[in-house]
Amino acid sequence: MKQIQHKKLTKGKIALRVLLITIGAVMMGVGLEIFLVPNKVIDGGIVGISIMLSYISGWSLGLFIFILNLPFFFIGYKQIGKTFALSTLYGISVLSVTTTFLHPVPAITQDVLLATVFGGIFIGIGVGIVIRYGGSLDGTEILAILFNKKTPFSVGEVIMFLNLFILSSAGFVFTWDRAMYSLIAYFVAYKTIDITITGLDESKSVWIISENYDLIGDSIMNRLGRGVTFLKGEGAYSGDDKKVIFCVINRLEEAKLKEIVTENDPSAFLAVADIAEVRGGRFKKRDIH
Repeated sequence: MKQIQHKKLTKGKIALRVLLITIGAVMMGVGLEIFLVPNKVIDGGIVGISIMLSYISGWSLGLFIFILNLPFFFIGYKQIGKTFALSTLYGISVLSVTTTFLHPVPAITQDVLLATVFGGIFIGIGVGIVIRYGGSLDGTEILAILFNKKTPFSVGEVIMFLNLFILSSAGFVFTWDRAMYSLIAYFVAYKTIDITITGLDESKSVWIISENYDLIGDSIMNRLGRGVTFLKGEGAYSGDDKKVIFCVINRLEEAKLKEIVTENDPSAFLAVADIAEVRGGRFKKRDIH
C-alpha cells in the first residue's frame, strides 16, 4: 500500500502561525491581568483553576497556567498530533510569560461589569485566533475529547459541566457576585471565540427542492450573484426524480433568497444551515449587473 506523504508547512506559514498565536496568547494575557484578575473575576477551564490557586497561594498565575496545562500537551500530542501539541505548548508558554509581566500593571477599570465584558472580549479574540491557527490555550478541550471517548457525553457537554463546576467554585474562593460575573465573562468570551473563528461574514448553506428549480436557480444567480449547483434526488415515498438546488450565501442575503424562492414556488422545500467555512468551488459571490 502506498504511504501517504504529509506536506510540511513552509517557513512563511510557520512564521505566520507563530506570529498569530503570539498575538492571541498576549491578548488573552491582557484580558486576564488587566481586566479580570484584578477584579477577582475568573475565566473557565484550567485558567480559571489557575487564577483561584494563584489567589489562595500568592504564587504566580503564569506558573500555575504552565504547570497545570503541561499534562495536556502530552495528551494533545497523542490524541490530535504533533503540530497541534507544539502550537499549544508555545501558546501556553507565551500566555504564562505575558501574565507574569503584566501582573504589576494596574487594572484599567475598577468597574467590575466593564472589566468582565472587556476581559471576556480580549480572551475570546485571543483564544479564537489561537484555535484558528491550530493551537489551544487551555487543556479543558483536550480533556473533554478524552472524556468523550470514555463516556456517552459529547465534547460540548463535558466542557460545559467542567466549566460550570470551575466557575461556581469562584463563589467559595472570592464572593458569589464574583462567581456570577465570571459566568458573564465566560459567556462573552465563548461568543467572541465563535465570531473570531467563523468571522462576521457567517456563511449559510441552502438546500431547495422545487419543480421550478430552473427559475429559482436563475434568480439566485442573477439577483444574488451566487453560484448554484443542481443535485439529483429521488423521493423516498413517491420514487419521483427531484432536482435539488444547493448554494452558499451569507446571513445578510437570507431574507432575499427566501423572497426569491417564495416568488417562484411558495410550496418549495427550503432548508438553511450555518456553516463555519467555505473554500474553493464556485461559491464566491460575483457582481450583480
